Amino acid sequence: MTAAARDVPHAPYSQKAKSMSQFPQSLRAWNTPAFQAVLKQEIEQLDAGCLPLQQGLSSSSYVTDRPFQAMIISVNEEAGLIRAKAGIFYTGIIAGCSCADDPTPIDEQTEYCVVRLDIDSTTAEATVTLLEE
Repeated sequence: MTAAARDVPHAPYSQKAKSMSQFPQSLRAWNTPAFQAVLKQEIEQLDAGCLPLQQGLSSSSYVTDRPFQAMIISVNEEAGLIRAKAGIFYTGIIAGCSCADDPTPIDEQTEYCVVRLDIDSTTAEATVTLLEE
């Protein structure tokens, strides 16, 4: 992958984030009716830095520190992985110059991106990929 392709925010499967926290509760709940609720909860407990939210911005320039919400879109199992597609709702701002006399109000924008989580079905370790959708 070229450096330019890595820098494109919405390139399909553009970049994998670092390995995230493990998802042990989701792994234990796999193949039960509670799986999607457990996965949603574990995603929402992650530090925002574990997700490619900055790369997923579409109408603002900086991700806020407000909590985000996850929506599970689909889940399947393939080759030792639990693969989940999730929509992430979060907020961003258009950052001004941060000068004392900057008249630009800080206006939060609702943002949305879709990620693919690949959870190892043995270790519960997951990677995340920003999808173009």
